[in-house]
Amino acid sequence: MTQASEVAVAMDWGGTWIRVGVLDRDGKILWQDRVGHARGTGKDELLGLAEGLLREAIDWCGSRTVMGVGIAIAGPVDSETGTLYQPPNLYVLDGVSLKSLWETSLGYPVLVGNDANLAALGEFYLGAGREAAKAGTPPRTLVYLTISTGIGGGVIERGEMFLGAHGLAAEIGHMCIDASDSAPECQCGARGCLESMASGTAIPSITKERIARGDFPASSLATESDTLTSATVLQAAGRGDPLAVSVLDGVVFALSVGLTNVLHLYNPDLVVLGGGVTLGLVELDMLPRIGEMIKGRAMSEFHKEFRLVASHLGDDPGMVGAATLVWQNAQAGG
Repeated sequence: MTQASEVAVAMDWGGTWIRVGVLDRDGKILWQDRVGHARGTGKDELLGLAEGLLREAIDWCGSRTVMGVGIAIAGPVDSETGTLYQPPNLYVLDGVSLKSLWETSLGYPVLVGNDANLAALGEFYLGAGREAAKAGTPPRTLVYLTISTGIGGGVIERGEMFLGAHGLAAEIGHMCIDASDSAPECQCGARGCLESMASGTAIPSITKERIARGDFPASSLATESDTLTSATVLQAAGRGDPLAVSVLDGVVFALSVGLTNVLHLYNPDLVVLGGGVTLGLVELDMLPRIGEMIKGRAMSEFHKEFRLVASHLGDDPGMVGAATLVWQNAQAGG
């Protein structure tokens, strides 16, 4: 057996898509496929879709040596048992241990982690962190924030994931940004969470609410209320639509406050933003504005010594991080 023939099977399971890939040790995706799932899909159907993709990937590997299966999934998860705890966007999987469910049936080690934690791991070793190291500034503390269906976070401290007592640390999307009674309700049941104010789900929801209130009646979005997505709102902001610009201002403000809190909690030297909403923010050149707003709130000059960048792994940091978990487990003899 040679290292060149060794592969990892990796899954990135979010609120709307399940993606599975086969990756080599450098993070290159050799094969991948995905399947969508609607909100409200039942537990058995979800698990069946996911396991079907995993078996398809394992079959594709043929004579290659599968070193393990890595699962990056949206929501709080105990990394030791692979058990999900009240995942806001996959609530029907509450209490399910993917490790117990699949390790015996698939016949390979199954490693499970929160998707944002594993995305942070992937970015540190094979994405933005690697690029920074090549430029002579290897990160010591990397914080990753995914802004997609929901908002999740991950922290890498000196190359190791910061997980907390139960593996549930860095749920950045559920820090409180707005404590008022009128703050939007989050999937977790609280109000005013960052996720409820800046995620890919929140952006069209907030826009529709403001249309219903009669805000900016001349907005072109008023005629698109039934088909709005975060992408269409951000694109409209780029065209100067007043309602979309106002919503974007709220998103940028919420993110800047949330990331300032992150700055004070973890003192990162590299902050990486990923997810579909980030793509829209990059197209609108919003990252420099967010970075300046964060620095304007930072408590000291040392806190301001960070770089804010978009993901270098695009749509793939979760899968790359899940594969990295497999390689680390294999190296440790697990």
